[in-house]
Amino acid sequence: MEFTGLHSTFSQNNEPSLFDSPAERYLKARQSVQRFTVAQLGLAIFSNENSNKYVVHAYNFFLFPSTLGVMDAEFSLSAHSIQFLTHYGFDYNKFLKDGIPYMNKAQEKIFTQCLLAGSWKVSSALDRDVLKAAIDEVTCWISAAEEEETMILQDLSGYQMLEVQLLLRQALQNVWTQPLGDKKVIVKKVSPQHRHLLENSADDCCQKEQILLSARGFTNLFQTLVNAKKPLVGHNMLMDLMHLHDKFYKPLPESYEEFKRNIHNLFPVLIDTKALTKSVWKKCKFPRVSNLLEVYEVLCSSSLNPEDATCPVIALASECSIYAEKKSPHEAGYDAFLCGGVLLKLAHLLLCRSTDDAAKADPAFSQYLTMLDEYLNKVNFIRGGVSSIDFSGEDAPCRHPPILVVHVQGWLGLNERQIHQEFKALCRFDVRQLSKNQFILLSNKFKHVRLVLRDYKHHPHLRVSIYRHWRHSPRVSCLLQVSGIAALWSLVAFVLGGAPCSSS
Repeated sequence: MEFTGLHSTFSQNNEPSLFDSPAERYLKARQSVQRFTVAQLGLAIFSNENSNKYVVHAYNFFLFPSTLGVMDAEFSLSAHSIQFLTHYGFDYNKFLKDGIPYMNKAQEKIFTQCLLAGSWKVSSALDRDVLKAAIDEVTCWISAAEEEETMILQDLSGYQMLEVQLLLRQALQNVWTQPLGDKKVIVKKVSPQHRHLLENSADDCCQKEQILLSARGFTNLFQTLVNAKKPLVGHNMLMDLMHLHDKFYKPLPESYEEFKRNIHNLFPVLIDTKALTKSVWKKCKFPRVSNLLEVYEVLCSSSLNPEDATCPVIALASECSIYAEKKSPHEAGYDAFLCGGVLLKLAHLLLCRSTDDAAKADPAFSQYLTMLDEYLNKVNFIRGGVSSIDFSGEDAPCRHPPILVVHVQGWLGLNERQIHQEFKALCRFDVRQLSKNQFILLSNKFKHVRLVLRDYKHHPHLRVSIYRHWRHSPRVSCLLQVSGIAALWSLVAFVLGGAPCSSS
């Protein structure tokens, strides 16, 4: 997917942090998903035609929230994301003008109630002007027209073709409407009896079921994917899954565990090629690269698979052949194609390293799935205490290198940003203020911890040490102080209470 933004800055401290647990990261990402929308969704369908050959049909869907009837939506744009996608040639005209509508179940319920009530309203001011002109034209024409006489409304786009028909039928009992090719609607004057017969025709494009189908748009395809129960493959796909849930299924729940259960019910088999690549690197020792396209190119290189006749052959369907001729990174359909290719190549690599030549001679996809069993439903977790989120069970306990505590001496007014800048040149840490003159540092690399402990051993203002909860936690310190005071008073009371009384 491509989004109108990734991380919301609407609330403070919403950036991903190494201090985040999976549940905390989910709540941060939930705020972002609720503010931004999906601009483009790519889908690549891999069909295992024969032996080890896979044919790929790749699609790009520009999406735009449904504005039909009472529907309206608000979403934010991140300047950084817009600039990034523009650099890669993203077509914002297609997104804004031709984006396919969609809605989740909560929106569908509101829309359906409006539809059943027969109260049709046009929310767009632009559409209202266009439709008013069309209705005025029909009203002037119909008074002098004979029954069965027709006229044509032209230059209607998108929802306007549907809305003008619904409004005309609602206002005038002696007209009938039908779409006529692109951007045109034919209007016919009919008797009320004829109108009644036409309304009950199965071919009427304005029946409530057809209107709902049109308003649901891409959600219909989403439901088809859910029903198919095929393995769903993505790369670094946590945000994708959250948007799938929020935009096409239900608004994201507050509960992280409920979100995981819902996604697992929708898509029982998830494969994240980012999480998979991170694990296979350690086993197969192929070159480490930074992005999806580079991973795909390394896996396709002859140096990694010299003359392997059993390696899966990936063939793009004729209508998608442009992806064989031209690289299109950050076009959603192209990235989806790369995802499936990486999955097959990695699965084959694992198969080759675990079985004999006879077993891998004619591998079926089911064999590949068996090789991937330990990676199924593990979705990559960026910069956190766990490497992945488990959508089919409990997440692994968080594991970090030791936390460091920085005690500031003789350097007044330091804040988290300044501490971060101080250590940034050496290595990357996330910072949190512990007390007025103490900060804690967290890294995801042990070597960074060792480096800082070594280089700041004799710093004049910053004393760095391993964080010990019993020693450095403000709560523990407070508790020890209170306990110490209570113990002191108890001792005083004991001494005074035990002193001998003087006789009178």
